Amino acid sequence: MTRPEYRAALSLAAVFSLRLLGLFMIYPVFAAYARGLVGATPYTIGLALGIYGLSQGLLQIPFGMLSDRVGRKPMIVIGLLTFAAGSAIAARATTIDGVVLGRVLQGAGAVGAVILALVADLTHEENRTKAMAMVGITIGLSFMLALVAGPLVAGIAGVPGIFWLMVALALAGIAVVLFVVPTPEESHRHRDAEAVPGMLRSVLRDRELLRLDFGIFALHAILTASFLVIPGLLHSTLRVDSRDQWLVYLPVLLVSVAAMIPAIVVAEKRRRMKEVFVGAVGVIVASQLLLLRAEHSVASLLVAVTLFFAAFNVLEASLPSLITKTAPAAAKGTATGVYSSSQFLGIFFGGVAGGWIHQVAHANGVFAGSAAIGVVWLLIAATMRRPGHLTMRILRIPGTGSIDERALGERFRAVAGVAEVAVVADERLAYLKVDPRTFDAQRAQAIAG
Repeated sequence: MTRPEYRAALSLAAVFSLRLLGLFMIYPVFAAYARGLVGATPYTIGLALGIYGLSQGLLQIPFGMLSDRVGRKPMIVIGLLTFAAGSAIAARATTIDGVVLGRVLQGAGAVGAVILALVADLTHEENRTKAMAMVGITIGLSFMLALVAGPLVAGIAGVPGIFWLMVALALAGIAVVLFVVPTPEESHRHRDAEAVPGMLRSVLRDRELLRLDFGIFALHAILTASFLVIPGLLHSTLRVDSRDQWLVYLPVLLVSVAAMIPAIVVAEKRRRMKEVFVGAVGVIVASQLLLLRAEHSVASLLVAVTLFFAAFNVLEASLPSLITKTAPAAAKGTATGVYSSSQFLGIFFGGVAGGWIHQVAHANGVFAGSAAIGVVWLLIAATMRRPGHLTMRILRIPGTGSIDERALGERFRAVAGVAEVAVVADERLAYLKVDPRTFDAQRAQAIAG
């Protein structure tokens, strides 16, 4: 990657993480705080925690498409201002309905797809995967940092202080966009990073992609529902106040990361992706079942929480890789857009369903419901097709003359290691899915010209 590309990737990763950090920070402390709000019930607390996922899930793809016309930076600034306004409303709210309104506005600032599109604008095709990986890593780090930082900040400034911090982080993100992120010479749609309207139908009909969409939906539904009751369980079983629970999350996360690394190595390097993936889903189910008896057992609680986060980290890293391996060559951006929307809709479902179950069946009902979702996911995952170990390569076709898509596609298919090809003449790009172990990159580049 060139220096400008590193600058673009790192600065946009910072914008992404500044926004997500605040969103994740309230997870471990929100349920205890919300019980003191006027009108709060277990159901409305769940609604308030998960509602941002609804507006985010519905607006994610439209925001990205609108940025093709309005511009990337203006849409990111609009989204971050909307997010800041929602955060301020939530910070000042004394009723649960006020927090719900603020959370809806937070989700309405759905800039994730726009940020990825801007990354694509500012990087060359051959370096784009690395740039996207840098953004993806920051998302995982933001989540882990937030679980520890959330209780610490709440202990100093309360949960309203976290919402005010979100305002500050959003404004900091705007400053980074305006003064640090390079401005692209031109913006256009990138099939590997953005949703293409004409490909939505085919992506939504792809059973293997739908399995993965359900997976990220289920994972974040279980995560959101669990955070409605796990902080209370830590308090009742370990006698640890919600603002001191970072003392539990920190070692748990360190152990979970240590367990995640060898699992990912086995999945990718030894080509055991399906086995590792299905096994991690099984661990999610086991953790929820173990939580059913954790109220009276410190050991069960700590083991269950550790197992959950270890499996969560494995799945959070594996699912995007599986999307890339499974999506058609020219539909990666569309598949990723649907996948991202499914994630946020899962957050909404987990908050609403988890809150309702908590109200009628208490904490164990939530864990039982999460285990049931996990069992359905386990069955779906166990019957999925074994993924190919393929990566994406994008080759630019120089020149200005006409391109015979069919003939050029046949030439690429004859190259060693090429599994799938899509040549798009009007973009002058060839999208290839290849086996990196056998791919003849020099031959493919020669064909591209």
